[in-house]
Amino acid sequence: MDSEILYKKVLDCCFEVHKALGPGLLESAYKKALVIELQNKNIKVDVEKEMPIVYKGREIQCGYRADLIVEDSIIIELKAVLNMNEIYTSQILTYMKLSNIRLGLLINFNVKLLKEGIYRRII
Repeated sequence: MDSEILYKKVLDCCFEVHKALGPGLLESAYKKALVIELQNKNIKVDVEKEMPIVYKGREIQCGYRADLIVEDSIIIELKAVLNMNEIYTSQILTYMKLSNIRLGLLINFNVKLLKEGIYRRII
């Protein structure tokens, strides 16, 4: 599937979840609802996929996990916070680098209008 088409489908799913649940819940609730929404649209999604770190040729098991990886081409990091922090952007960029996935979405569901909580990153 074309990455822009997939990106738009993912956003549609995010908007559907936010419309149904609204702000104020825990991140885990949004994650589970988004997985259901993606699966209902026959979109492949990996949940909390481990992100291996290779340092000087050796793999380090540290337990880092990406919230969602969609169709092996989009990493989604979910938040439900009052204020976005620059470290969250660094986190999604690091996950993108570790996985060699070029498109990342950082989505904060704890906003009145979801469009204010969507951050797209491309490397």
